[in-house]
Amino acid sequence: MDQVFESNRISFVEVSELLVNDYLVMVNDYENVNRFIGGKQKTYSAEQERKWVQKKLEEKALVFSMLEKKSGAFIGNIELMDVKNSSGELGIAITAVKQNAGYGTEAILAMIEYGTQQLGLKRVFLRTNPQNNRAIHVYQKCGFKEYDRTDEHVFMELNR
Repeated sequence: MDQVFESNRISFVEVSELLVNDYLVMVNDYENVNRFIGGKQKTYSAEQERKWVQKKLEEKALVFSMLEKKSGAFIGNIELMDVKNSSGELGIAITAVKQNAGYGTEAILAMIEYGTQQLGLKRVFLRTNPQNNRAIHVYQKCGFKEYDRTDEHVFMELNR
């Protein structure tokens, strides 16, 4: 897995079939991850994850797996979606064992820098579950401001 970019403690690499088992642990964890990224309790299979990886690689999607530099351990995935008109939507998921260690803040700031420096983004936006208070706090810490809210989503943006 080749590193695309890095931050202090994180290597950002292309998604890989080698990490499918790690992805499954993360996305099938309803309590800590799945309920915030999908809303419905669903169990993903290894075949579904492999297809997801293949699709993302074929699309040349801006989705990266995050690996701890020190140990090589899987941290999570981060993505910029719908990149157009110098704007892109941020998505991030961190596996439960790596939550509460500052990786979210570090990863978001690194992805914003990558998006603005390498892709010329002027605006990064996101939507999150209104019950995901920890994520909302991290997004605010990274400079995101709320601009709308529904029962299902909190919409936030960062303008550069």
